[in-house]
Amino acid sequence: MNLIKPKKLQQGSTISIVAPAGNVDKSKLQVGINYLEKQGYKVKLGKNLFNQNKYLAGKDEERAFDINQAFADTETDAIICARGGYGAIRLLDKLDFTTIRNNPKIFCGYSDITALSAIILKKSGLITFSAPMIQSDFSNNEIDKFTETNFWETLTSSKISIKPNNPNFYFYGAAQGITFGGNLATLVSLAGIDFIPDEKFILFAEDINEDVYKIDKYFRQLLNIPKFKKNISGIVLGDFIGIDNEIWLDNLFKELAIELQIPVISNYPISHSRHKATVPYGANAILNENGILEIIY
Repeated sequence: MNLIKPKKLQQGSTISIVAPAGNVDKSKLQVGINYLEKQGYKVKLGKNLFNQNKYLAGKDEERAFDINQAFADTETDAIICARGGYGAIRLLDKLDFTTIRNNPKIFCGYSDITALSAIILKKSGLITFSAPMIQSDFSNNEIDKFTETNFWETLTSSKISIKPNNPNFYFYGAAQGITFGGNLATLVSLAGIDFIPDEKFILFAEDINEDVYKIDKYFRQLLNIPKFKKNISGIVLGDFIGIDNEIWLDNLFKELAIELQIPVISNYPISHSRHKATVPYGANAILNENGILEIIY
């Protein structure tokens, strides 16, 4: 794959906000907008940002329009999603990948936005970012300091290192490949379409409020795909918040490591919590034997 690297964010850059999934809380979003402007950035809002269609931020065509328009807009330097929720998977056949490929820019989001990052990588080769979102992470007065600092450092740099906190090594070793993964449940929802990288990849994964048997099922569904099992070279595990049994989860990861015989390491700051790292999605990476994930983008 010919990876496309977006330009780095600079002071005074213009950030467009879009809502590909759940509907937006206008007052909360305004707090996030104020935060961006205080950091010295200009802000543009998607035309349909505040639309609502049941639990979605407008109709599918409206949400997809805002994404395509933000990529096409010559004034926009970066695109940050307002929030996750549900709905991104409904837009996969409505994105203009030619426009995205010809107008590469920073694209940020996590959770449900995993679906967009995965398909944008597959269809255009653009490196995106599993990263904080405006309403979800920047709409309160107590932004996690690590989350904030790491976010801006990642978007303005070309190389980062992500270190686990008290790592649990289920299988030792080193790995190379592009970064791929995100929210596990959302990634699995793509099964049935062509979304898996053709080259070796290091899977990073996290989830929230899923019982261990579901996490087991998600991994098994992915591993039942021949290309996935062939190309996975390492697993970097973030938080699995709200699970029903820590011991079962630990045993599941041990079993995966034994089965795959590749590095499997946990306790990375990849999370639905307030404390999260920004992870370049689709970038070349090396997972060292000491657990440090080095990413060049």
